[in-house]
Amino acid sequence: MKPRKFKEIKQEYDTYYRSLLKQGKLPLRSTELGFWNAAISDEVYAAFKKLNLQKYKNFMDLGSGDGKITLIASLFCKQAEGIEIDDELHEKAIEYKRKLNIKNADFHHNDFTHHSIKDYDIIFINPDKPMERGTEEKLLKELNGKLIVHSNHFHPMHLKKETSFNVENTLISLYSR
Repeated sequence: MKPRKFKEIKQEYDTYYRSLLKQGKLPLRSTELGFWNAAISDEVYAAFKKLNLQKYKNFMDLGSGDGKITLIASLFCKQAEGIEIDDELHEKAIEYKRKLNIKNADFHHNDFTHHSIKDYDIIFINPDKPMERGTEEKLLKELNGKLIVHSNHFHPMHLKKETSFNVENTLISLYSR
């Protein structure tokens, strides 16, 4: 769980988001295949603690954006990976992995629909569109572990919900096949 390292991650990303705001930009935007918005560090860290994320070995963030979720997950799991199609966001994730010297995190520059998720025991998604538009089909075919959905809006219809709780006002749900 490494609270000291979490504070470093949070501080780096907060500085980055402040720099965007100073440029008149919000930490959110459209990407080639969807929409990225910055997650709230404290909410994610609290959710991962409540889910006992440390009991999982291989974490994958589908649509990992700037890499923050994956780097926070690396504090809990043996290996954390993220996959992102957007060039700039992918590069930002690599930059912070190096800057923060996090060895057990990796980032893939690709569309997650083309990346197998069979070998991961915990998958994370903050969906930007309804799951029935292709994501749920992939999950039904490939999910061998658990799925964390970080969303008040878009949830799978054909997976089994194991638990659900709110962190602040954000719904966190855990699913399996």
